[in-house]
Amino acid sequence: MPHYAILIYERETPGGVADLPPELLEEHARVEDRITASGGTLIAGYATQPSAKTRSLRGAAVAPGAFAVSPEAMAGFFIVDARDLDHAVEIGGFVPVLDGGVEVRPLLGG
Repeated sequence: MPHYAILIYERETPGGVADLPPELLEEHARVEDRITASGGTLIAGYATQPSAKTRSLRGAAVAPGAFAVSPEAMAGFFIVDARDLDHAVEIGGFVPVLDGGVEVRPLLGG
């Protein structure tokens, strides 16, 4: 099956993950089971550190922060196996977000 990246974007808060409601974190804990039940496979999944700890590179220039300046920042990601893009979008719908969204990207070589 092809690989897809499920990118999670949330509005950043000072406390990061600690500021998320417990119910949302409980929903995140169930995502892998939902992926498996749909016929997909979770390859990897990680939460990311706050944007303040991010560094962006353009050639040899290194700058603090992310490339895009927006109210939402990348909060985490999953790499999944899915039958096709529609299935990957279905899986993306399993990911709970409080104040942001999810992006689904096909990966090369998967």
